[in-house]
Amino acid sequence: MAAAKVAAPRIPVVRLEELRDDDAPDFQRGERYDGIRFNRSLADGAELSGADFIECEFNAVSFNEAQLRGVTFRECILAEPYAPVFTAARTSWQDVEIRNPRWGSAELYEGTWRSVRIDGGKLDYVNLRASKLMDVQISDCIINELDLGGCTGTRVALKNCTIGTLDVTGAKLKDVDLRSSEFRGINGLAGLAGVIIDDYQLSLMAPLLAGHLGIRVI
Repeated sequence: MAAAKVAAPRIPVVRLEELRDDDAPDFQRGERYDGIRFNRSLADGAELSGADFIECEFNAVSFNEAQLRGVTFRECILAEPYAPVFTAARTSWQDVEIRNPRWGSAELYEGTWRSVRIDGGKLDYVNLRASKLMDVQISDCIINELDLGGCTGTRVALKNCTIGTLDVTGAKLKDVDLRSSEFRGINGLAGLAGVIIDDYQLSLMAPLLAGHLGIRVI
């Protein structure tokens, strides 16, 4: 029998050209920033709600406690973004690459992610509850807690990630590839419908699945 095909995320490479540098930006709420490279800028505590970043590059920018609610990132690269508290609910991410993020508590709930790649990094708590994820890949990342409760995910891949707790309570998932990643705990087992795992992961999940279904193993 031929192996079933796995629908991988469709993520184009982000190419940014002819950017202008702005090392001391005046970040403002609701503004549009187009074709700018931000180098080691401080956006700590900035009020940026509703701002649009189009074809921008962020190099080691600190967003600690910045207000990013409703911000749009489109065709952007974020390299080594830093924020012990990353407040970015209801944000829109499209054609974005995030490299080696260092986020503590990342509040990203009710957001829209389309064609997004996260490579590397260490994240304490990532709250993506009720978000819409399509064509998203997270690779080589350490995440203490990943909350996908109530989220809709299509063509999502977690590759070589180490995750403490994965919460998929009430999630609606399709072609979500968890192979090659490790989990210490999973909440909301019914939300795993639509995920792809390997034989080894299935053996590790067996006690959890048995408990969820009320099966006694003697």
